[in-house]
Amino acid sequence: MSDLRGRKVDLSNGATAWQPCMVDSEDIGAGTNIGSLSHIGKEVCIGKNCRIQGSVYIADGCTIGEGVFIGPNATLTNDRHPPSNGKWSPVIVEDDVVIGANSTIIAGVRLNTGCVIAAGAVVTTDVPMHQVWAGNPAKFLMQREEYDSRRATNE
Repeated sequence: MSDLRGRKVDLSNGATAWQPCMVDSEDIGAGTNIGSLSHIGKEVCIGKNCRIQGSVYIADGCTIGEGVFIGPNATLTNDRHPPSNGKWSPVIVEDDVVIGANSTIIAGVRLNTGCVIAAGAVVTTDVPMHQVWAGNPAKFLMQREEYDSRRATNE
């Protein structure tokens, strides 16, 4: 076993990451936690108090707001028609967004404030504020208020 197993790394501004992972950005807000085996690309901006679970891939140039949760194995891309030779369209994630495990957010998509992306979803278009989307391709499922209610009662 590696001696790196479970080793916490304190990043600048009070953020943390768990080895092994690749973090190629210094623009990570206080209180953010990055899980092991994650890849955070160049020029990625991550706000305060985010939880990025293990094996998450965030491509170069993506922007993540504050209070965002990204589930394990989620992928945020920046190349809509690969290979584009650097003509990227990074994903923009606004504040208080939830991105479920194994979901894929296609290049150029904006996830607006408070939206929820279900596990396994493939998001190909912008998602409006406070909506829950699921499926492949992802479609509207319910309002965030209903999701929060279901979560509170564990339905």
